[in-house]
Amino acid sequence: MFDIQEELKKLPAKPGVYIMHDVHDDIIYVGKAIILKNRVRQYFQSSRNHTPKIRQMVSHVARFEYIITDSELEALVLECNLIKEHRPKYNTMLKDDKTYPYIKVTVGEAFPRIMLVRSMKKDKAKYFGPYTSSQSVRDIIDLSQKIYKIRSCNRSLPKETGNDRPCLYYHMGQCQAPCQGYISQEEYHENVRQMLHFLGGNFEPVIQMLTDKMYAASEKMDFEKAASYRDLLNSVKQIDQKQKITSSEMDDKDVIAFARDKDEAVVQVFFVRHGRLIGREHFYVSGVANDTESQVLTAFVKQYYASS
Repeated sequence: MFDIQEELKKLPAKPGVYIMHDVHDDIIYVGKAIILKNRVRQYFQSSRNHTPKIRQMVSHVARFEYIITDSELEALVLECNLIKEHRPKYNTMLKDDKTYPYIKVTVGEAFPRIMLVRSMKKDKAKYFGPYTSSQSVRDIIDLSQKIYKIRSCNRSLPKETGNDRPCLYYHMGQCQAPCQGYISQEEYHENVRQMLHFLGGNFEPVIQMLTDKMYAASEKMDFEKAASYRDLLNSVKQIDQKQKITSSEMDDKDVIAFARDKDEAVVQVFFVRHGRLIGREHFYVSGVANDTESQVLTAFVKQYYASS
């Protein structure tokens, strides 16, 4: 029997996602929290401040579960994944099914491009994200173009080389016009390699460069330029938030872990589909007092996948 008041006492003071179930064990609501203990308790306190929709949802809650995350960012992304997967009755569903942005680099092309996209595909491109701020992604793409001179146009190169004049980005110093043959494929690929290193998390050189330029502009009393460098710095730091709820590898996998106490163990299976964590199940295992951890896990895997 699930005792809601007793389970509320066990909630951790950590970020994560909470999942409400009804008497039929259907998921009726998914939410995120910076501090699970505080957020979930609010649902079961005085209902005077709750909307009618929330009061109705709480009246149908038979049990709840939660998944702890390492950051608020992970909680945001996981909440999005779970809502799309389970479409709970009391969650607000966006008709356009909005997703978080990714940075895409078309490394399969002769002269790769960088762009913002809203979904990952199984193609030859490299993806970074998802991120929670579209503006930060646009800032990072803009910064990448300024530093590494990577194109963002849709020209098919080298097939269309020399067909038209260089675009405005070339004249702004943000592209080296591979469309005109002004840069070799080898040199361009070196710029792409450095940019991928940056997008992969090596932010220190760029942060230092932006910091130096911000202070230099400030000393020259050019506060407008200093503010623009400050905003770029903030975008870089926001992009630097790591998460493992969604993977650009687009894998299907089950992640298994367990905890044991005396003669019993509880095994948790997290389901990752197309690179997204979409749910979990837990199982009780008995008679493990004299087994090693390897034996417990081996026995579970054999029985679980033989029947599922």
